[in-house]
Amino acid sequence: MLEDLKDRVCQANVDLAACGLVTLTWGNVSGISADRERVVIKPSGVPYQRLRSADMVVVDLDGRVLEGDLRPSSDTATHVLLYRHFAGIGGITHTHSRHATMFAQARREIPCLGTTHADHFFGPVPVTRPLTNAEVDADYEANTGSVIIERFADLDPRAMPAVLVAGHAPFTWGKDAADSLKNAIALEAVAEMVLGTWLLNPDALLLEDYVLNKHYQRKHGPNAYYGQ
Repeated sequence: MLEDLKDRVCQANVDLAACGLVTLTWGNVSGISADRERVVIKPSGVPYQRLRSADMVVVDLDGRVLEGDLRPSSDTATHVLLYRHFAGIGGITHTHSRHATMFAQARREIPCLGTTHADHFFGPVPVTRPLTNAEVDADYEANTGSVIIERFADLDPRAMPAVLVAGHAPFTWGKDAADSLKNAIALEAVAEMVLGTWLLNPDALLLEDYVLNKHYQRKHGPNAYYGQ
């Protein structure tokens, strides 16, 4: 079942470690099938260097296992909820990458200070509200997805393919598993850049809106001209 998708999701998880975005097994990548009925995700707690395509777990959009001998990621309920609510996304990456997680733990959004940020994220990367005690007790992982969806009530997940879960860590998404990983790489890079910029100049200004708009639109807008 979904052998090609398993291959691509497995490779994205291996690349997640190769890119230095995870410590131990703190992260996972998933991808959704073309019919948007099945999700392939990393098994829970398996070291990345041991991952094989056959280890990937197939679940439905309620998180029920359809295929696989291993338990799916403990974050599966978050992934499937995002697939159900964010139309068009084809892959999701969750990491505890160092600098982006610092912002999540500080419960601060990542401001757009420069064009590197603007090339990937249209504005500040948002942070969710903290989960309540009742939400954690009731269904921690599903409610993690719920607070992300709540935070995006007035945001376009296509223009902002990333979020910081307060006190937790980042999630990113994209057109497929590899694209969601690319956004996780970009997120970690801009988080580190902001912290470094603040060390050099604690009063660094936000990037001007017109520059932000130009850089984002030239790469992602209807008349984009970046790349081939």
